[in-house]
Amino acid sequence: MKKLTRVEEDVMKFIWELKSCTVSQIIEQLENPKPPHSTISSIVRILEKKGFVDHVAYGRTYVYRPIVDKAHYKKNSLKNLVANYFEGSVENLVSFLVNEKEIGLSDLQDLINEEE
Repeated sequence: MKKLTRVEEDVMKFIWELKSCTVSQIIEQLENPKPPHSTISSIVRILEKKGFVDHVAYGRTYVYRPIVDKAHYKKNSLKNLVANYFEGSVENLVSFLVNEKEIGLSDLQDLINEEE
């Protein structure tokens, strides 16, 4: 699976949320100042080339829908993060989070208890 840039991810989040949308509908979701239509249209076309979205044309209007689901993308992104930054070890990731105080030992225990 191809990697998305931060901006592509941001646009993709709206497409996942809306499930089916036009570029104008994506722009409506964005905060002010809103980017030009051509900018978002270019990003959506890149997402299509990367295989994340598909479209149906209704005259000159394109309606986009995701073809990669969010859960699959998150799983793949996490695998890449672990592989690239933590030597492929989930234990190294968890250790990093604990050392950086992003998660506490009691939180880890709660997660373990939820799995049991």
